[in-house]
Amino acid sequence: MRRDYYLLILLAVMLFVPYLGAVHLFDWDEINFAECSREMLLTGDYLRPQIDFEPFWEKPPLFFWMQAFSMKLFGVNEFAARFPNAMCGLLTLLLAYRIGYKLHDRMFAWLWVLAWAGSLLPHLYFRSGIIDPWFNLLIFMGLYGFIEFRWQFFTAHDVKGFWQKYRWLLLGGWSLGLAVMTKGPTALLIILLVLGLYWARYRFRNKGFFTHMVLFTLATGSVGAVWFAVEYLLHGSWFIHEFVVYQIRLFSTPDAGHGGFFGYHAVVLLIGCFPVSVFALSNLWGDNTAEEELMESDTLASCQRSDLVTWMQLLFWVVLILFSIVRTKILHYSSLAYFPLTYLGSVTIWRAIRWELRPKAPLLLLPLLGLLVGGAMIALPFAGQQIDWLKSLLSRDRFALANLDAHVVWHWWQALPGVALVVGSLFALGYWLKRREWQAAQAAFGGGMLCMVFFLMWNVPNIEGYSQRAAIEFYEHKAREDCFVKPVGFKSYAHLFYTHKPPVEGDKTIDNYPTLSRGNPGKKVYFVAKITNLQDLPELPDCHELYRKNGFVFFERDPAPVGKAKGH
Repeated sequence: MRRDYYLLILLAVMLFVPYLGAVHLFDWDEINFAECSREMLLTGDYLRPQIDFEPFWEKPPLFFWMQAFSMKLFGVNEFAARFPNAMCGLLTLLLAYRIGYKLHDRMFAWLWVLAWAGSLLPHLYFRSGIIDPWFNLLIFMGLYGFIEFRWQFFTAHDVKGFWQKYRWLLLGGWSLGLAVMTKGPTALLIILLVLGLYWARYRFRNKGFFTHMVLFTLATGSVGAVWFAVEYLLHGSWFIHEFVVYQIRLFSTPDAGHGGFFGYHAVVLLIGCFPVSVFALSNLWGDNTAEEELMESDTLASCQRSDLVTWMQLLFWVVLILFSIVRTKILHYSSLAYFPLTYLGSVTIWRAIRWELRPKAPLLLLPLLGLLVGGAMIALPFAGQQIDWLKSLLSRDRFALANLDAHVVWHWWQALPGVALVVGSLFALGYWLKRREWQAAQAAFGGGMLCMVFFLMWNVPNIEGYSQRAAIEFYEHKAREDCFVKPVGFKSYAHLFYTHKPPVEGDKTIDNYPTLSRGNPGKKVYFVAKITNLQDLPELPDCHELYRKNGFVFFERDPAPVGKAKGH
């Protein structure tokens, strides 16, 4: 078992650490969070997150502490911003192996690890700089702590002492409290819904369940209460009020233009979590525990396995339904469902290996989704070589047309990630038909793993070359100049992070658009706009266009020095 842990650590490091800094951070979320962490380092204020040196009340500070520590070690750069999630990937694989080995066996432990590493979005998120991987891990650890406590509550009758009896409940509650400190009270809402549904499933007859749920909630609240109390004492109630209002708004309105149809997250999870989503489908509802499993000698372990399946089903449906109702549709909002999906998909394969229980869904969806997703990846570099054809498809979108003018070179071998996914899926289908389920899992997840490793290494830099690189390279160049840089007509955080913007001294309104555009800020101002929305930039006094590149237009304004107006 120790050898397996060493192999897991090596696997996680090889998968999640190389090339972390090879691509610029993506606007908005990655750059938003990295900028919060950079400003923490710059100001020394680790209690209250800031953006553009103003209070940022949308997120608590825990993830920013991680990123700030990483930036202390590796410098303020892309690698440091993404490194905490690489470590989250390592811990997730270790946790999956540990729980899988404890409840099932070594084969299941490796199945769950491979499901994480070899499915598309779960792999991708450990190489990102967003909050959700840590948020999800801490939520899952909190829920599992409660589950483990309940198991011991009914089985460990000779346990004495408060800590020995309640440690799993407290550890789970504190872990969930850290999740609240990572992204907000949505963590507690999700778990309370899961606990309530589980309790209702047994007609509210579970011995001590309500008392345990209350204690668990108090343990959760004790973590966040410390931060909220300090914040209230130092700054009053404004930050807390705005924080709560923002969380409510996420559930009631499409935030930042991210709307979508009701089934958005169902599609995201089915395609984005391929191939494990295909295996998980048959276990998303009902009690599919095999009679052979329940009749085994390890009755307690069998009951715990069956119980965990129920918990994971409830967690999946709570996440899916909750974020389908939420009007803000963003890809990573449903990412907590990766835990139940990877577990339930692994259960399907494990039961097929041990008891020959083979659902029919993989027979259809393995080749269908493998060819669909892999085929799209194969087509990508060849489409990139046919820019004129792509432009004809996007003729009504001037900004997208200009994006395609970027100097991006595509090669045939950049289709290989898609080839790996297609070949892995077809081999997995063949093995599944031959009743060689372990080899089917290795082929499916191995193909997914190779696909994501090389897609992130070869293809994502080209995609970034179209979408934002022109603007970010401009910001990087201006980081060496004492000036103001301002995006106009679109929302961005990239200019803050990549110009290494310092705090504005004195009158902070000098950095506002009215002053920068028509007032006297005292030094050069650079404006960045999209070709589709220049606003009033061409008419500004002392302002002229520098150049246009890939859909972005760059302006320079050189007003008179402070205290000396032109013409006098």
